[in-house]
Amino acid sequence: MSNDDAGRPVTPDHAPKGGDSKGKSKSRKNKTGGGSAKARRKAARLAATQALYQIDLAQAPVENVVGEFVAHRLGEEIDGDKFVSGDPQLFADIVRGAIHRRAEVDGVLGAALDPRFPLDRLELLLRAILRAGAYEIAVHMDTHPRILISEYVDVARAFFSGREPAMVNGVLDHVARALRADDLAKPDPGRGPAEE
Repeated sequence: MSNDDAGRPVTPDHAPKGGDSKGKSKSRKNKTGGGSAKARRKAARLAATQALYQIDLAQAPVENVVGEFVAHRLGEEIDGDKFVSGDPQLFADIVRGAIHRRAEVDGVLGAALDPRFPLDRLELLLRAILRAGAYEIAVHMDTHPRILISEYVDVARAFFSGREPAMVNGVLDHVARALRADDLAKPDPGRGPAEE
């Protein structure tokens, strides 16, 4: 999972909000690290979505945002709550890949979205979730697409309580069917002992 694939097309053949949602003020103290590999990947995906949102909202340079998150946000203690440290390599790969390959990712998403709701009209955070998810489905061939869809539905649930998680599920399922239909035909890894 590297960004070495950044120059390749987003196809299955070429695998490569600011603020607290609870309204709390943030007082960072120290990095906590820890957590299982699965929890670290989940945290990386959540942080990558937040970073993509920040880049889109503030038109911030990608490398500045990646550096800020790696140095100051991944695995922080905020208001006494300890957070699992996200996998910094996965985090950086998702952010850089989704940005550097935005035109391709957006093309894949555009084909999956209802024409009445084009990508540029979606709320910024929802767009960030979809871009991160579509990028990973297209590029991270070592992870079953159902796992990735589930991960990004969970990210959507962290921020939205309405229909957005169902929309993320439907759009990313469409992306996976377009790019990785053979993988979707394999048994659902979430129903067996061997999960990513």
